Amino acid sequence: MNTRPNILFICTDQQRGDSLGCTGATWAMTPNLDQLAAQGALFENCYVQNPVCSPSRASLFTGKYPSNHGLYANGVPLPEGQHMFTKSLSDAGYDCGMIGKQHLSPCDTWRTEPRQDDGYRVFEWAHGPNHRALENDYHLWLRKTHPEIYQGIFPDAGANENTEYSNRARTGTPIDHVPKEAHYSHWVAERAINFIETPRHEAEPFFLMANFFDPHHSFGAPDEFRSMIDADAIPDPITKPNELEEKPAAHTAYSEKSYSGTAPGFQDYTADEIKEIRAQYWAMIALVDNEVGRILAALEDAGHLENTLVIFSSDHGEMLGNHRQLLKGPQLYDDLTRVPLIVRWPAVIEKEQSLSNLVQWIDLSATVLEASGCALGSAVQGQSLLPLLKQETTKGPRPWAMTEYRYSGFATDPLIMTTMVRFEDWKLIVWHSDPACGTQRDGELYDLANDPNELHNLFHNQSYASQRRMMKNVMLSAMMDSEDHTAPKSRQY
Repeated sequence: MNTRPNILFICTDQQRGDSLGCTGATWAMTPNLDQLAAQGALFENCYVQNPVCSPSRASLFTGKYPSNHGLYANGVPLPEGQHMFTKSLSDAGYDCGMIGKQHLSPCDTWRTEPRQDDGYRVFEWAHGPNHRALENDYHLWLRKTHPEIYQGIFPDAGANENTEYSNRARTGTPIDHVPKEAHYSHWVAERAINFIETPRHEAEPFFLMANFFDPHHSFGAPDEFRSMIDADAIPDPITKPNELEEKPAAHTAYSEKSYSGTAPGFQDYTADEIKEIRAQYWAMIALVDNEVGRILAALEDAGHLENTLVIFSSDHGEMLGNHRQLLKGPQLYDDLTRVPLIVRWPAVIEKEQSLSNLVQWIDLSATVLEASGCALGSAVQGQSLLPLLKQETTKGPRPWAMTEYRYSGFATDPLIMTTMVRFEDWKLIVWHSDPACGTQRDGELYDLANDPNELHNLFHNQSYASQRRMMKNVMLSAMMDSEDHTAPKSRQY
């Protein structure tokens, strides 16, 4: 009998760390995820290594910072030779599968994204619900199960709408509002359940990556889930009068237009429209929660509950109107960089844990590899969270968390590069300048103990000069610590 755990990684796209009932959103309809957290451990301070999809996902799969794995921006393929942890699992005898969005290669084509040596036996790919790739497995399923819905939404076989269509939409596109049974999130759950129920030899554990697209914009959900959300119960966006005046200039530009001017900005919307966007966002999360509940029920019905390591997280957050901004970009607020992280493994982890340690997305690959009995390899920069989860220590992997943005989203002119470090209750964000990029050098400094919403930029306040110097030293040390020094030295010189 195999004692290695099955591993189920459930990943959403663009989900804020404060978006669940168990993380403080009392208006959220997330009973299944709240229960999952109660049955395991909830990490309160998990930071991603980039606020944009592809670079963040590459950090997850390689266990490296973006400056080391080389996928620094959307549209850049993961360089050849970068090892994915799923390949290690496959080599060790795991049956590996991926459902949904992967995004480790450019996806703005009619074809499926090129694959790395990823170890997946099952690869059912769909970049998003509006992506018109010929191999979009969600569309192939929709055409088979709900042909009238597919034909009604996509009547023109020659139209390649892809992601720009969603970027320009305001409160969802037609495919976002289809009945639950035809929705992308439902398809992910259906295929995940099929994978879980696949007969296997008892000595063959499985790894499944179930990738939801929601709650990624364009902010639309089926009516039955929108009706579950009380828009009046959701607080207004977090801001203050004249806030943008004390922030780096790019914040104003991203308030006026999102995605470097390619999508509507916060200032293009009325207050009522922003209120509806926020309601639709939590309706999308409610739908995901419903489908996660179905996956977890199938896991239990298959007899895998006790010895399955379940991880729930997201690749980055969403501004959602806070600080008068929408979507994502070089802003490194917690809105974008802090994500939910829930871990459950009943056979090993005590339930009802709430952990405030600073952890990072690169730590998840190390955690999975240790749980599976696979070697981490010298190139993995993350550290396993199992000692924390097993209560063998109270110390996190490191006292800081770092996020790197290297013109990672839609390109601007001049290009933008930012770096964030959080240390204890302080956060420093540096906006880099020449010779790295053409923007003006600037910074943000936040006292999270007294200003958790990051409203008051202390970077230019001389009363906080000592804290600014301290955090600059922390950032320099973190950047040095994150350099890749794994190449072996074969000779003395």
